[in-house]
Amino acid sequence: MNKQFVKPGSIVRHIWSEEDMILFIFAGASAEFALHNSVDWLYFTGKLPKDPLGRMLSTVHYAKQIVFTSDEKARKTISYIRSIHSKVEESRHDKIPDWAYRDVLDMLIDYSIRSFEYIERPLKLDEKEEIVKVFCEVGLGMGLLNLPSNFETWEIARKNTLEKNFRISNYTHDLFKQYKNHLGCIRYLLLKQIQSVLLPQTLAKKLRLNSSKWIGAIIKFYKYCKYLHIESRLLSMLLPTQFKLN
Repeated sequence: MNKQFVKPGSIVRHIWSEEDMILFIFAGASAEFALHNSVDWLYFTGKLPKDPLGRMLSTVHYAKQIVFTSDEKARKTISYIRSIHSKVEESRHDKIPDWAYRDVLDMLIDYSIRSFEYIERPLKLDEKEEIVKVFCEVGLGMGLLNLPSNFETWEIARKNTLEKNFRISNYTHDLFKQYKNHLGCIRYLLLKQIQSVLLPQTLAKKLRLNSSKWIGAIIKFYKYCKYLHIESRLLSMLLPTQFKLN
């Protein structure tokens, strides 16, 4: 039997098998990408602003290839992702800074934790350690250095980067405009409300996101639907038909 990159029964597998949690993860990440100091790299090829939901699904596809496959196949996928970025660097005659890659890992770690805790329950420390370990292993596969060794060191580093690596720019406004164009007004409003309860306060303040009372009621109703195992019907209403995660 082939060794799995993420062991069966891992909290990471549980999180990334749940469609709602994946949506929450990318709701948070979509806000961070818009604020990040290296967001100009996402605009270089023009693919993200033209098709933000399609790029999201592509990222989900790669993430699942890593989380739910053998160690050998996962590492091949990680190498392939790194090679894609290398080609972009060659085209631009510049190098994506390592701290930008690390910040993307931070997004995946942070929103995996926040999404699970918001929808289900508080995570145990060993579960948080597992999440950090898995995504730092992805980072090592991409050749990154100075990655955290445990949840405590990751949490400290995360707080520091939130203070210095994010700001409002013209890209921020344009990317949110593209989100609205592709999602429509109602889904866009829901996206911003999810972001308002999910983002770290540092980033929520930069985006002037304020949660409304109705988002709490909607999430509570959703959790009840999930308890009854009918949540898939709600999710199918939230996503445009062409953008399904499974």
